[in-house]
Amino acid sequence: LVAMAPTQILAVGLLALSWTLAVAAVDVATNASAPAPAPSLNSTAWLKAHATFYGGADASGTMGGACGYGNLYSAGYGTNTAALSTALFNDGLSCGQCYKIMCDQEADPYWCKPGVSVTITATNFCPPNWELPSDNGGWCNPPRPHFDMAQLAWETIGIYRRGIIPVLYQRVPCVRRGGVRFTMRGFDYFNLVLVSNVAAAGSIKSMDVKGTNSADWIPMAHNWGAHWHALAYLSGQMLSFRVTITDGQTLVFTNVIPTGWTFGLTVASNLQFK
Repeated sequence: LVAMAPTQILAVGLLALSWTLAVAAVDVATNASAPAPAPSLNSTAWLKAHATFYGGADASGTMGGACGYGNLYSAGYGTNTAALSTALFNDGLSCGQCYKIMCDQEADPYWCKPGVSVTITATNFCPPNWELPSDNGGWCNPPRPHFDMAQLAWETIGIYRRGIIPVLYQRVPCVRRGGVRFTMRGFDYFNLVLVSNVAAAGSIKSMDVKGTNSADWIPMAHNWGAHWHALAYLSGQMLSFRVTITDGQTLVFTNVIPTGWTFGLTVASNLQFK
């Protein structure tokens, strides 16, 4: 054994303490950047977030969007919509989900409208702004849960002059009129299908397609937003879809796409999730 002088022992101890503090700092930083937990459907807990607005007083700027629904009026979503931050958007797999939102009056009593809430559908993505800090302009930066709401929906719960408000939110079942809709996009061997007007969970977990010339179901892959694709030649066939939404419900839409369909066709089914 080699004897150490008191000054050497002190130096080793300080080095060990510095290493421990460094590890603790890394842990804190890691936890601070961890994504927010995904909100559970039908949970009674209210989660905290913030909300801004976009799209103008007529909501014209909310049309289109990263989910691909296009004209939100004809798609059935209207102006009660929002763009989700990265923490909530889940690479588009959250498209179609519904959230009940109210202003957090306890956190900001001056700018909140008391006693009211609004239910919105996720139709767009609010991208990060890395040029601005997350507490001063970079509202949609990870790991912040944030809703950039259509202005008309936002003004239901907040006072216009403020621009950003603290909110409480829950994920809730979606209520839709009519059946699930399918829009055929793509070309030849690339069948891109937009699924819209989905009730209950609102978002798709998995999807399969089968043509009248197919013996088996063909798995589809998530492409972008609310779009799923299959790499198969299906033109000229009646098409059926098997859709599972994120609450576990599965429906089979038998021969929902008619023979002789063309890309661009939208069909409203007579089936809906409950």
